[in-house]
Amino acid sequence: MLENFPILSLLILFPLVGAILVFLTGRNGKAAKFIALAFSAAPLILSGVLLASFQMSFGEYQFQENHTWIESFGISYSLGVDGISIPMAFLTALLCFLAILFSWDVEHRTKEYMGLMLVLEVGVMGVFTSLDYFLFYVFWEVVLIPMYFLIAIWGGPRRAYASIKFFIYTHVASLAMLISIMALYFEAKPVLGYASFSMIDIATVSGGFGHLFQVAAFGALFFAFGVKMPIVPFHTWLPDAHVEAPTAGSVLLAGLLLKMGSYGIIRVALPTLPEGAQVLMPLMLAIAIVSIIYGAVICLAQRDLKKMVAFSSISHMGIVLLGIATASQLGIAAAVFQMFAHGLITAVLFMMCGVVQHKAGTREIPLLGGLASKMPYAATFMTIGFLASLGLPGMVGFVAEFSVFIATFDAYTWLLLLPIASVAITAGYYLWALQRTMFGPLTEKIDTSHLHDVSWYEAVPLAILSFLMILFGMLPGLIMDYIIPSAGIISGILGVG
Repeated sequence: MLENFPILSLLILFPLVGAILVFLTGRNGKAAKFIALAFSAAPLILSGVLLASFQMSFGEYQFQENHTWIESFGISYSLGVDGISIPMAFLTALLCFLAILFSWDVEHRTKEYMGLMLVLEVGVMGVFTSLDYFLFYVFWEVVLIPMYFLIAIWGGPRRAYASIKFFIYTHVASLAMLISIMALYFEAKPVLGYASFSMIDIATVSGGFGHLFQVAAFGALFFAFGVKMPIVPFHTWLPDAHVEAPTAGSVLLAGLLLKMGSYGIIRVALPTLPEGAQVLMPLMLAIAIVSIIYGAVICLAQRDLKKMVAFSSISHMGIVLLGIATASQLGIAAAVFQMFAHGLITAVLFMMCGVVQHKAGTREIPLLGGLASKMPYAATFMTIGFLASLGLPGMVGFVAEFSVFIATFDAYTWLLLLPIASVAITAGYYLWALQRTMFGPLTEKIDTSHLHDVSWYEAVPLAILSFLMILFGMLPGLIMDYIIPSAGIISGILGVG
C-alpha cells in the first residue's frame, strides 16, 4: 500500500523543514523546543508505519524512490530500505526525538541547538536510506557539520580541541571514502556501459572488478568506515568528543554516528567488493578482537564516568566488527542487532552521565557515592543501563553479544576465547562503577543539599529506552526477523551460508 508513497523522503523532509522553522523562530527558545519536538516526532511515527508495512520475509530493498538528479553523471535521488537499514532508520527517529526531549532544559542559544539536532537527523536518516553513492556521500558529510558545532558551542572546557579533532579524523576518513566511491564509479562505468552512482548497479557488475582493485578499494573503505566506528588504532577522537560533547550530542554520537561506520561496511564494502572482503577478513577479525579487549581493559582505569562509557563503546563496536568478520548470515545479522542494541543502551548510559553531572556537579567516580539514597529513580535507570550493557540475560545486549559469539565459534572455533574474555572484564568495570557511584554511604566530597532526582524530561526518555531494552531482549525476533533475510543475501555474496 505504501510502495508508491514517498515515506522515505518524508523521513528526511520533516526534520529538514523543522530545522528551517526552528532557525526562523528568533529568540523564542520555547517555540524552538516545541517545533523541534513535533518535527522529530513525525519521523518516529512514520518509521513505526514503515516497520509495520515492511515485508520481513523479503530481503531485497523496499519502498524505493528513484528520481534522476544529474543525468550526465548518472547521479540519482535514490532511496530504499531493506532489513539492515530499516532498524537503523527507526533507531535514528527514536533517538533524535528522545534526545530533543532530554534537552528540554537547554537555555543557551536554544534555537541553534534544536535546529542542529534536526539537521543531524536529516543527515543520519539520509545515510541509512540512500541507494546512490553520491547522495550517500552528501548525507554523510552533512552529519559532520551539526555535530562539530554541537561540541564546539555547547561542549565542555576542552570543546575547541575535541571538535577540531573530531572533524579532522572523520573528514580525512570521508576523503578516503570519496576516493573509493570515485574508483568504483570509474571502474564500473565501462562494464555497465553507462555512468551510474547507483549502489545496486555497481554491485551487480562488481564481479568484473580485478582482484587487486577489490582489495585496494575494500581496504580504503574499511579505513574510512573504521575510523567512524571507531576501530583501534583510529579511535582516539572518540573519548575526547564524548567527554566534551553535551549530553544529547553524546547520545547521538554513540547511538547513531558510530553505527554509520559499521553500516557502511555492511551496506557498501561487503556486497560490492566481496573478493577484497575475503582477503582482508583476517585483518578485520584481528582488529575486532583487539578493539574488544582494549576497550574493556581501558575502562577499568577510568575515573570519569562519561569517559568510561565512551571507551566501552569501542569494545562494543568491536563486537559488531567481530560479527561482520564471520561473514555468515548469523554473524552479519547479529552485528546489525548489536548496532541496534548498543544504540538503545548507550543512549541510557550517556543520559545518566549527564544526569549525574547536572545533579552532583561532577562525573569523577572517586568523588561520588551513595547517590541512590537521594536519587532512587536515577539509580534504577543507571542499573538497568549498566546491566544491559554488560550482557545480562533477558536484556537486549545479551541477545546481540551471544549471537555474535555463536557465529564467531562457528567460523573460528576456539579463537572465540579471546573476545569472550572481555565479558568478565565488562561486568567488572560496570559493577565496580555502579557500586562506587550509586551505593554505599553518601560521600562528603559533593554538596548533597541540592541533590534531587531526575526531572520529567529526563525520566520519560530513560523510561522509554529502558522498556525497549527489556522488550527487545525478551522478544529479539521483533527486530531480528527484519534483519536475517537481508543478512543472508550479503553472506551469500561473500560465499558463506
